[in-house]
This record gives sequence, structure tokens and C-alpha cells, in this order.
Amino acid sequence: MRHSQRIGGLTGGGSDGWDVFLKARAMIAEGMPVTELTIGEHDIRTAAPILQEMHRSALSGHTGYAAVPGTMDLRETVAARLTERTGVPTTADNVLITPGGQAGLFAAHMAACDPGDTGLYVDPYYATYPGTLRAAGAVPRAIRTRAEDAFLPSEAALRSAAKGARSLLINTPNNPTGVVYDTGTLQMIADVCTDEDLWLISDEVYDTQIWQGAHQSPRALPGMAERTLVVGSMSKSHAMTGSRCGWVVGPEATIARLITLATHTTYGVPGFIQDASAFALQQGAQFEAEIAAPFRRRNARAAEILAGQNTVGLVPAQGAMYLMLDVRATGMTGEAFAYDLLEAERIAVMPGESFGASAAGHIRVAMTVEDAAFEAALGRLVAHAERLAA
Repeated sequence: MRHSQRIGGLTGGGSDGWDVFLKARAMIAEGMPVTELTIGEHDIRTAAPILQEMHRSALSGHTGYAAVPGTMDLRETVAARLTERTGVPTTADNVLITPGGQAGLFAAHMAACDPGDTGLYVDPYYATYPGTLRAAGAVPRAIRTRAEDAFLPSEAALRSAAKGARSLLINTPNNPTGVVYDTGTLQMIADVCTDEDLWLISDEVYDTQIWQGAHQSPRALPGMAERTLVVGSMSKSHAMTGSRCGWVVGPEATIARLITLATHTTYGVPGFIQDASAFALQQGAQFEAEIAAPFRRRNARAAEILAGQNTVGLVPAQGAMYLMLDVRATGMTGEAFAYDLLEAERIAVMPGESFGASAAGHIRVAMTVEDAAFEAALGRLVAHAERLAA
């Protein structure tokens, strides 16, 4: 039987970028010891009080169909959180609960783009972005950036790409680079979106992981609330990756239409997951800081380790749980270096090329193993790069 072009073309005819990760997992399955610095999975599990609330809710009977838009408790909790942190008045009518941030990204693009519309995204990008656009029927168009500019998009590149486009997807703090967009960059993006009549889709799942500066949501800029869809998630902020609970926040009329989409696709999120998520959010900023603390420590320690050499370059990592490292001094591509590191040192990282052409010659390191193991692996990575460069 013939498959649809849409489902067959999600990766654009090439790799989906996960090849090194899959090889590392195969090696682990064969019993080989591998230090995994690949995906954004916390090395701690979901906190016991959150699981206890999930258990309580399930035992109390919240295991049937939950309200498709999300429970009112969770929608109001998300709305209050965004109102407090961004200053933008937000109510439950601005919130749709989704099965994780990835489902939120898909829903946002379904709201913004008709089939054949062009959707923009910044390169380097999280590996699913172009496939998500294709799944929504849009045509993905990358905005190239440069390592020398900390991978921030330039106004010239953005304005050139924006002609005839329908949406722009940004991510700050950024995966894979760790860069946090400053006020000037966000205002430039807002100006282009306004001038070119673009929807802005803002992936803010790392908003609690800030090591330098502060997180700013573009939805808070003048005139942007009406054209911005914010995607959030419990995964990174509360170590709830497997619970699959996220949200889209936007104009009431848009959320109403997305509720219709959810009715015909996901049909909501389990109620006991939502109750646990509301409970987790209500623990406040101090709890979120505790979840982020290991990555803050490892980020600072990585800067110290990398400062002692000049072979592996570090892109300024101002947020998120990753490091983007420049390995071009080895004479290898990021992909070749990642495979070589895996074979020689049993350390798994993601090639920069998995995240777009702009990150060629780089690797992404997830700071997701305990401190001593992370420091040892990073030291071995640097030593391996120095041997290759020599």
C-alpha cells in the first residue's frame, strides 16, 4: 500500500538526526558501558510528592476522560503562572493543555499555517521542528545563524526569510545552543513579525533554566499577545518528561479553535496527570530552582574545565541543560567527531548537524549525568579532541 506523502516526508528525505543516539542505545543493550550525554532527560526522577498526588488523584477516580481543553484547575494555574511571570493578563480561556510540549508545537502550527504556507524556524533548532512543520502541512524554511554571533538570528536574515511566510518559531532559552535571547533580539523579532504579519510561536519549555540574564517572553512585548502562541511543558521545569503534560497559551479565539483540534486528535490529557501537574506548579519558583540546580552547577563547572584549553570552543551557555561545543579544531565534522568519541571513549553526544547546517562542526552535550560522571566525561572529551587536533 502507498503511504501518504505527508507521513513519508516528515524528515525531508534525510536522517532525522538521531543516528548516534540510536547507536549508543544499541551498544548499551549489548552490555557496553556508555556515558549518555545525548537527550534532555534529567538524571533525577519526578519528585515523590508529585507522584503521590498523581497516585491520590488516580485512586480517587480521576482516570476517565478529562475535559479536552484541560482541567479548570490546571488551566487556571498555568494562566496565573504566566500572568505573574510575564505581566500579561492571562485566563483559563487563553490556555489549552496538551500531551507535552511537542503536541503543543504541532497544535500551534496547525493554528497558524494552512497547507503550503511557509513556516520559519531558527537554525540551529530542536531536531523535531522541521518535521513538525511538515506534519502540519507547512513548508519549513530555516533561518541560518552563525556561531560567531552566538547563533542569534540577524535582522537581515530574518526579514529576507519572512517575505511570504506565515509563522516564525523561536526557542529561548535555546535547545541546542543554550543561548538566551536578549531584549533587543526579541524586539527585533517582534518588529519583523508585526511588519510581515507573522504568527510568532515561542517555545519556552526551558524558561526555568536560566544561568545568566533572565527569561523574557515575547508575548509580553507591546502588540505581541495577539499574534503569539507560547508553548510550555512540565517536562523540563519539574522533571516530568514521561508524564506528557504541556500547554499552548494564546488569544482566546485561537485557543477555542485549538480545543476543536484537540477534540479530533488527542482528546485531552489524563486527569490524574493534570492534577499532579497543577500540584507541581503550585510548589512555586523555589521548587523549580531545585530541579534546575544540577544543571546550573554543571554549567559552571564545564566553563572551568573548558577554560583550561583552546581546542574545544564553548558557545556561551546562558540557559537550558545543554552545551554547544565547537570541535572544528579537530578537523572533523560534528557527526564524525561524535561517532569517533563514541567508539573511542564510550561517550555519546549529539552531532551539531542533527540540529541544522548552522551547527556543523559542533556537538551538543546534555548535562544529564551526576556531577562526578559529567566532569569526568567532559574531561575525556576534551582530551580526545586534543589528541585529534594534534
